[in-house]
Amino acid sequence: MADVSANSSVRCPVCRREHRWSPPTYPCPCGAPVALPLARDGVPLRVRRRTWAGSWVAVPCGACGRSQDWPQPELCCPCGALLALPVDRTGTGPGTTGGPVGGPPADRPPFTPVTIRTTRDVVLASAHYLRWLGFTDVLATHGPPASGIDLRGRGVVARVDPTTSPVGVRAVETVWLTALHISAVAVCFALAGYEQDAYARAEQIALPLFTLDLTGTPQPAGQAAERLVATGA
Repeated sequence: MADVSANSSVRCPVCRREHRWSPPTYPCPCGAPVALPLARDGVPLRVRRRTWAGSWVAVPCGACGRSQDWPQPELCCPCGALLALPVDRTGTGPGTTGGPVGGPPADRPPFTPVTIRTTRDVVLASAHYLRWLGFTDVLATHGPPASGIDLRGRGVVARVDPTTSPVGVRAVETVWLTALHISAVAVCFALAGYEQDAYARAEQIALPLFTLDLTGTPQPAGQAAERLVATGA
């Protein structure tokens, strides 16, 4: 079985591709950062349909022992499979406290997600995340954008897809071209992930892709997104 402990690789059970994984960090009410420990002998499961109950996992804080519901760790594979990663629910596994290696800068506060209940919440959650990354003046556009741009800010534009279908390559290229014309950073957010061609194209043009779960927590889908999380705006 795959070793999916902190700072390890995760193998997609569908295409067998290996992915580097570092767990996200969340703030416990006691003040300690909590990185969800991934089970060493667990196997990633393909998510075919999200449920509210399946979007959370209870893990105790390694510092105070208090049990909290945290977002279920997920990973979007370029083959199109959305994977739920197995978590050590005892809170005694590696990575229970402290931030992930290669994560956000130490002076950046932990990200507090915005729960998604409506289509509009997907846009608001994405805007909230971009502000956390350092694009402080990000605003949502009004009405259905013909350009495909849902969020704009100084030095950044973003497309947000709240549908249940994976984002295609044309959408990725559209937001990238728009950003080129105004010398901005292009970013994509999606609930249902990305088609394989779209993922490959985004890697070629270094466009950060993120997937969101119902908790409003974006996860990087590719190296460009990981770099943006590490460096910020």
